[in-house]
Amino acid sequence: MTFEHSRTVTTSATAHDVWALWSDPGSWHCWDPSVECVALEGHFAEGAAGTMVLTGGIEVPVTLVLVEPGHRYLDRLEMGELSIHIDHVVKDSDQGAEVTVSTWVTGPGADDIGPMVTADSPKAMEALCAMAEGR
Repeated sequence: MTFEHSRTVTTSATAHDVWALWSDPGSWHCWDPSVECVALEGHFAEGAAGTMVLTGGIEVPVTLVLVEPGHRYLDRLEMGELSIHIDHVVKDSDQGAEVTVSTWVTGPGADDIGPMVTADSPKAMEALCAMAEGR
């Protein structure tokens, strides 16, 4: 089973300002209401792994599968037989930046879990952009 969701927003912030927040996992809880904290071992680079604690104290392993500094990162969370991939892309636009976050969930129950995983996406993207605009 697979669930897919994608959302794109524009912001007056620059891609650089959005990337500064994305590449600082210690700040993720400030803009993503589903995250309590993130601890990665090593630098924000492809292959870095650690732990993400989701709202409610749910602790899951997280791995940075792909990192294109200043532009894109793809992370993977493992929850039992479920695999959650979240692709984050930012690019400059005439008005500032365009931010796209795409999520896909695979495994048993993906169609049920997917909507729960992405429910806070609008709030998270709004808060991310507001923080980036304030930088």
